Amino acid sequence: MLRFNFLLPLSIAVSLLVTLPSCMVAQEELDLDMVNRIREEGFQRSEVMETVSYLADVIGPRLSGSPQSKRSQEWTRDRLTKWGMSNAHIEGFEFGEGWSFSHASVHMISPHATPLMALPKAWTPGTKKAVKGKVKRLSLESEEDFEEHKGKLKGTILFLDDEAEPSEWENEPFKRLDEQGLEDKMGFNPPSDRRGSFRKRMMKRFEFREALKKFLKDEGVIATVDSSSRGNGVVRTGGGGSRGKADRHRGVLELTMAQEHYNWILRLLERDKEVELEINVRSQFHTDDNQSYNTIADIPGTEHPEQVVLIGGHLDSWHPGTGATDNGAACAVMMEAMRILKALDVQPKRTIRIGLWSGEEQGLLGSKAYVEQHLADRPETTDEEQLALPEFMREQTWPIQPKADHESFSVYFNLDNGGGKIRGIYSQDNVAVVPIFERWLEPLHDLGATHVTTNRTGGTDHLSFDRVGLPGFQFIQDPMDYFTRTHHTNLDTLDHVVEEDLKQAAVVVATFVYHAAMRDELMPRKPMPQKPPEKKKKKKGGDDEGPESRRGGHNH
Repeated sequence: MLRFNFLLPLSIAVSLLVTLPSCMVAQEELDLDMVNRIREEGFQRSEVMETVSYLADVIGPRLSGSPQSKRSQEWTRDRLTKWGMSNAHIEGFEFGEGWSFSHASVHMISPHATPLMALPKAWTPGTKKAVKGKVKRLSLESEEDFEEHKGKLKGTILFLDDEAEPSEWENEPFKRLDEQGLEDKMGFNPPSDRRGSFRKRMMKRFEFREALKKFLKDEGVIATVDSSSRGNGVVRTGGGGSRGKADRHRGVLELTMAQEHYNWILRLLERDKEVELEINVRSQFHTDDNQSYNTIADIPGTEHPEQVVLIGGHLDSWHPGTGATDNGAACAVMMEAMRILKALDVQPKRTIRIGLWSGEEQGLLGSKAYVEQHLADRPETTDEEQLALPEFMREQTWPIQPKADHESFSVYFNLDNGGGKIRGIYSQDNVAVVPIFERWLEPLHDLGATHVTTNRTGGTDHLSFDRVGLPGFQFIQDPMDYFTRTHHTNLDTLDHVVEEDLKQAAVVVATFVYHAAMRDELMPRKPMPQKPPEKKKKKKGGDDEGPESRRGGHNH
């Protein structure tokens, strides 16, 4: 322990102070009076449930590019305006075709007559009317498999997956982080070096899928069916077909079926029973507007209005449920944090801004568009192979090209891990922010928000900022039943949102945002990202396989 000898000459004592770490010289300021006011407003006069219930129940699923997605952007803009935010508006970015569906029914008509649980994948064509077809189980792993089946698939419905293992809950489906769970998130994990191999596998998969779509359409296949990745009647599905890009083949109707029904049909086929299904899916492509949108609104700064503290979450969702936990709840929390601060008539030094993104589920497209428009971009790739890939699969180009607002940007806080209460925050390898965040959490410990980890997390919009050298952070949340039940599934509805958790999260966010906007300096930054060195090719037999490190299941 360092001790001061007050008999030392003054010059020596001063020199010792100068050499101390800054966090030991001056502790981060904390406005406890404002924390009290935030807590009182957030818990006593909350509007967070009204916001999330309107998004989920009234507007419903908000697939990027769909009419409902644009409606949600306009509604959030108007609500923020009503609360007194400045310059509330929506910003468009190039996206592609929208898609929606209004009807989906799948029935087995032989050897039994019964309805089946199945939903279409986004951006796949419908049937226009009820159609019948025989089921065929088929494995197609490469283009070499096509030749064997040419001329034999017309009018069939192809089941593409093996039988799923019965899915019993190994752990509690509804979970809060206990002390051990929080401790498991602490410490430092070295960054993964497997992104390159992950991208290569994704590229190969994408190229094969493009060829497969054309082959199945040419052969006259009615539809393909795969098995849900969740059991117990949960249907989890996402995108297929053209994935919103008009220059890509739409292929045939793609369906995802509940595991139990999928397995039942496979067992019938194994007994040499002929299985016939009737399918009726009405879907629509929306081509009148090729943009998707972000909602932006401000509480203007009084001393440094050009400096921005930004909060956000993604407003888009997948279509099986109503997007309540992914990510309507978090958007409602961020809107509520803005409402709280405006209701308290705060006069922040810096501008406090909210961004509600679209296109997150397709590769962080909305937040990426915002960053490229306002903060920093990268050179456009000229590689034809890269341009043929979806944007999120392309290799990053260098160097990063900061824009004028890059220097004055302070920090971005993101929320996107379901509707669970906030338990802490990831520092995203930025050790300089750890003592700052720990200080801000002190008056929130009784609410369960206690931990700061040096670890990073991925899979959502804070990465758009982190990748261009700007402080971008994601909060740690109780998982609840997010990854076990609601993530991208038909169970993602308001029933799985807990009101008290959203109130707590809004109070935590408002506290962080206020202090970030009032501190004397911008938030500390990590070193600017640099182009990684070229890798040496591994010898044959080397294994560099493995997916990109993510935050525990939030794939896009």
